Amino acid sequence: MRTLLFVWLSILAGCASQQAGGPYNIDETMKSRGQNSRVDIIVLHYTASTKPSALMTLTNRDVSAHYVVSDDAKPIVYRLVNEDRNAWHAGESSWYGRTFINQRSIGIEIVHPGWQPNAKGENGHPYPEAQIEVVAKLTRDIAQRHGILPENIVGHSDVAPGRKVDPGPSFPWKKLAQMGVGRWFDEKLAAKYQAEYVRNGAPDAGWFQRQLKRVGYAVPENGYFDQKTLAVIAAFQAHYRPELVTGKPDAQTAARLQALPTSGSGL
Repeated sequence: MRTLLFVWLSILAGCASQQAGGPYNIDETMKSRGQNSRVDIIVLHYTASTKPSALMTLTNRDVSAHYVVSDDAKPIVYRLVNEDRNAWHAGESSWYGRTFINQRSIGIEIVHPGWQPNAKGENGHPYPEAQIEVVAKLTRDIAQRHGILPENIVGHSDVAPGRKVDPGPSFPWKKLAQMGVGRWFDEKLAAKYQAEYVRNGAPDAGWFQRQLKRVGYAVPENGYFDQKTLAVIAAFQAHYRPELVTGKPDAQTAARLQALPTSGSGL
């Protein structure tokens, strides 16, 4: 009887092992040092729509994001895609030479009515303070979880200049940087450089192209202020000179660009 019981228990144990791990056993007691997260970029977007419309679009079409932050008085964070899966949010994109970054990024959509580029210096609808607080906390948590560098917390317009303009110049990048999220330029250095460029004139196209590439942007390297280069300058301004987004290579833009930390140096 004992023998039959032992055989029966052995069969059950074997079945349980096969169901749990298949026809082989996996030992997870040891971990390799040589690893990191597959995610190294966070891309912030705006929805250019209301919350119901955004959620409908992001759950029922071939476009998605990992998170949506609502504009309610007490903002809600919706997780639509798990962080270990790709969300289709960035499209054709580039950052520090890495292209089509969906596979290595987390996308956060922020409910906001959107912005249209204009010649009047109008920066669009402001983001509610409560919403920004939640966006900052969520972004900081993701960055800490995946070891994401400050310069790799970007807007859709940064990785797709000329094609996308979100999250727009009303997005408070400086405030987020002060909260430990993202990168900002050294304002004292920028003032020094600006005074020099006002006296001597702004740098040429080749200089702007080299500097924009240094800080992450995909930009032509032809020595001309062509349309693509001007679109990248406008994207830089929307992030770092939001009070005046012109796309023009002026002294203030050059100064802030030069005062921006290089990759890996942080804030």
